Amino acid sequence: MTSGGVVLAGGKSTRMGVAKAMLPFGAETMLQRVVRLLGTTVSPIVVVAARDQELPALPADVIVTHDERDARGPLEGLRAGLKALPESVDAAYVTSCDVPLLVPAFVEHMLGLLGEHDIAVMAIDGFTHPLSAVYRRSVLPQVEELLAQDRLRPVFLFDAVRTRRVSPDEMRAADPDLRTLRNLNTREDYEAALDDLRGGRL
Repeated sequence: MTSGGVVLAGGKSTRMGVAKAMLPFGAETMLQRVVRLLGTTVSPIVVVAARDQELPALPADVIVTHDERDARGPLEGLRAGLKALPESVDAAYVTSCDVPLLVPAFVEHMLGLLGEHDIAVMAIDGFTHPLSAVYRRSVLPQVEELLAQDRLRPVFLFDAVRTRRVSPDEMRAADPDLRTLRNLNTREDYEAALDDLRGGRL
């Protein structure tokens, strides 16, 4: 299976108050770090931005595309990302730009768990994490159909195709603290992660 990556960067960052993609994290921005870490495992990588969104400098082989419509949530970004991937790519690990603690081994293990399924998605206490998931390019028609019907919740997609819900216990060996799932949604989340970085705990 040929695997790529999709990073959604076009969220409104309402709780953070500033664009997460441009926030510094060490010597990089958060988006640059996520792209670099993801790139150790999969290639090519697509970054999905909002229309007219500013992005930091990215490697020349990163494909940049844009949401077709604004404020439509992760399914809109998923559509843009899957459409931009080369046809040679069978599946993609999809994430957001606000997970600078992403662990490449987590991505590798998720790809391995896809098996014969169309999607492998993290699920914790019944809550699925659509931006910690692997999607086959073949689900694009179902994504398009849901968007056309304004059914924007990712769970509608999970119920429509063969979806493997992955439990935390299945991922502990790859990412013991599940750092990959640590979204930095608020300024407090961001400052705490920076403190961990400065303290050498990352």
